[in-house]
Amino acid sequence: MTLLGVLVSLFLGSVDVAEGLSEYAINKDIPERIRTQTLTALSHYPQLRDTEIQFGFNKRLKGPIMAARPVVCKLFGAPEKRVYRILINPLFKLGHLEEPIDHIPDSVMIGWIGHELGHIMDYEGRNFWQMIRFGIGYWLSPRYIRRAERTADTYAVEHGMGDYLLAHKSFVLNHADLPEAYKQRIARLYLSPDDIVELVEELSVSDPDKQEETLEAEEKRQRESAALGNAQRTENEKIDFVRTYGTHLDLSGQ
Repeated sequence: MTLLGVLVSLFLGSVDVAEGLSEYAINKDIPERIRTQTLTALSHYPQLRDTEIQFGFNKRLKGPIMAARPVVCKLFGAPEKRVYRILINPLFKLGHLEEPIDHIPDSVMIGWIGHELGHIMDYEGRNFWQMIRFGIGYWLSPRYIRRAERTADTYAVEHGMGDYLLAHKSFVLNHADLPEAYKQRIARLYLSPDDIVELVEELSVSDPDKQEETLEAEEKRQRESAALGNAQRTENEKIDFVRTYGTHLDLSGQ
């Protein structure tokens, strides 16, 4: 087999994960670099299956790494016609260094996106005037920000994303190169890892059906982690194969 044939085979194997989640791509605009992680997060929110959401990179995003916002002109129409944007800073700043956001661990990215989708779940339950009040409150009141961020975290936990959320929080709070001020902001405004674990336990205890849902969510997360790991291994195999055999095989395909 030629090198070109091998690379095509490896590439097709790497897209299996995203194809298995393609039903969650309806009305979604997703950069290819984060497609699999985004679809994995969306699979936990079947209520948003037909909701139009545009995911996009934006270097001008200040403060947060990601932000979920409604498209203002679409708020005037029917709720089912709303459009949302999740803006993502393409660079993750580590002290004086910058790293592409898609280089962070998959579980962290999924948890981060899951949190932003929690915001959209919150928006979906608000009418036009409630959204206006939300925007004003978020702009003016730190207490309002804290409540909004914890509401988004709670939606994520309720949708079986507790482990991904824990991965996200642990990554931020324990990363040696992240600015201390940023860590303090996360600790102050968002659910802590202990809060997340406690909430998962409360949801399981308060509703017997949640016990089965929690087990299903854990099995789902394990399957997703295994699939993402396979995709990453496939990517590494591509690199290793090219490095090892690239100068010895025919690239013409003949």
